[in-house]
Amino acid sequence: MARKPVEDVRNITTLGAGPIGAGWAAYFLAQGYDVTAWIFDGAEEEKLRGLIDAAWESLEELGLAEGASRDRLTVTTDLAEACAKADFVQESVPENLALKQSMYEKMGTLVPADVVISSSTSGLTMSQIQETCSTPERTVTGHPFNPPYLMPLVEIVGGKKSDPEAVAWAGRFYEHAGKAPLVMDKEVPGFVATRLQEAIWREALHMINAGEATVEQIDTAIVNGPGPRWAIMGPCMVYHVGGGEGGMRYCLEQFGPALNFPWTRLVAPELTPELTEVVVEGAEKAAGGQDFRTLTREMNSGLVAIAKALGKARKKD
Repeated sequence: MARKPVEDVRNITTLGAGPIGAGWAAYFLAQGYDVTAWIFDGAEEEKLRGLIDAAWESLEELGLAEGASRDRLTVTTDLAEACAKADFVQESVPENLALKQSMYEKMGTLVPADVVISSSTSGLTMSQIQETCSTPERTVTGHPFNPPYLMPLVEIVGGKKSDPEAVAWAGRFYEHAGKAPLVMDKEVPGFVATRLQEAIWREALHMINAGEATVEQIDTAIVNGPGPRWAIMGPCMVYHVGGGEGGMRYCLEQFGPALNFPWTRLVAPELTPELTEVVVEGAEKAAGGQDFRTLTREMNSGLVAIAKALGKARKKD
């Protein structure tokens, strides 16, 4: 099916009033799009606009696209109205399979036939979500990292009934909209980045459970160790550079045997009440009494600074 060129997309429809849905709405507004945000209940509008306002501080610091304005936001509880003029749909309703299937069943006929519908799902597959949709061929997963208005990554993959052309179009659109799309070759539970993130999280919980490290020590290790390197290069390229002139081959030859050392545990530890309390108490201690909004502002400020620094570094290349 012929679709609108990505550069001609003007009207974005977002579904959901939570941090992801509102974050996407804020991002698209900052890129100069007109955004229609669908919410389940009118009472959610205040929360939605509050989240967008909070995101706008960071987005302004990064730099808004020409014509970007929060005045270009329309909020509605009418799904048909929300979908009528959509050039692209970003769905971010709660991670409930029955709810998502119901939404896609409705959108299958409400959204213009040539428009791609993308889900922010992090735990469900598009093959599951699209089961009851009458037009599943244009449905894809576009999984962001939180907060979506600052994190560049979007993991894109289709379901069993998705048209590869729709997946490719979504990749082109996200790139045009300023994202860093990762178009996956196959549908994998947990995608790519989340699975890697979860591996570190499991190991962290094991170390805390065994009394080998505290919450604060683990965060200090990542922030001051692999974290800064990973902001520039992924773990594979870090090893390649670490191998010197011999590159990855040398690295594997030298450190490959260490993969058999019983250091890491791929199976998650049992999340007992005791372990839960240790992790919670450790996180609260590390937070130093700062509330959610203060911590979020601190994280966003750091992400903005990293984004600016990376932008300058890439312009020099």
